[in-house]
Amino acid sequence: MDVTPIGIALRRRRDEVLQQLLEAQNAGDVTAALDCFTHPRYELIGNSRVYDGDDDVRRYYEMTRHYFPDLHFEVIEVHHAADAVVAELWMSGTHLGSGPDFEASGKRFRCRTAVIFTFADDLVTCARVYYDTGTIARQLA
Repeated sequence: MDVTPIGIALRRRRDEVLQQLLEAQNAGDVTAALDCFTHPRYELIGNSRVYDGDDDVRRYYEMTRHYFPDLHFEVIEVHHAADAVVAELWMSGTHLGSGPDFEASGKRFRCRTAVIFTFADDLVTCARVYYDTGTIARQLA
């Protein structure tokens, strides 16, 4: 584990990149979101899925927006480490998109999440997202 402290300038830049990423996700701007990564990668711990690379992450963003067109992330608190930023977020959205296995419920969900954003210098290398799928499923039922 690297315990080297990060400089103030790098910490600020990582905060800016994290803000850019969340704003891009909230706006549904896939290109701007991907620009925040050195190599896009999402690990969704809640459902054991991994999306790796531009095309895979782009499909993940588009699929998520299909089901939850108003998907939104709101920062609760941010914690810095030498090679990561840990963000506690509220994730919310309305289930408006149907899929082959289920119809849209039209209901909203709100779920507290924790995301470990690993960094190489000032760009994200991975977003490891922890959330409870049961919390979401109960609200959409």
